[in-house]
Amino acid sequence: MSRAFVKEPDGDQADTDLPERPQSGLPNYISPTGLARLNDRLGELSRERDALKADDSLAAKNRLKPVEQELRYWQQRVQAAIPIDPATQPADAIRFGATVDLLGEDNKKYTFTIVGEDEADPANNRISWASPLAKALMGKQIDDVVIWERPNGELELEIAGFEYRNR
Repeated sequence: MSRAFVKEPDGDQADTDLPERPQSGLPNYISPTGLARLNDRLGELSRERDALKADDSLAAKNRLKPVEQELRYWQQRVQAAIPIDPATQPADAIRFGATVDLLGEDNKKYTFTIVGEDEADPANNRISWASPLAKALMGKQIDDVVIWERPNGELELEIAGFEYRNR
């Protein structure tokens, strides 16, 4: 079909439909702190949406759709949330919410906290419970050894200790 007969925005119209952001499909385990942050984010997006709806400018109309898309995504994440309080976790093994101290075969020390997907921040040593390292750590105890499968090769790690800091 020729593009000559397809109506396209002419500059004074806002873009209309955006595809929805996909959900991960995994259970949405999250800490109470993480859930509070998600709710804060929802509040911010709701206020931004309301301000954009009150603004008749083309820029506001163009920004409204992405904000609404983001709002729907986070609403779904909150609705699917399964809060897990680290303070309620049994202290006999590593589980969701544990902060784990590891010693690598290279004698380097590593510390990671196992959190929900939406809370993960590898730069700050917060790893998703669904990550390969967190999966390897789950159910383990002090002195157990796990293999960290990294893009630049495997690393053997010994569990030096763990705790639930929100106890």
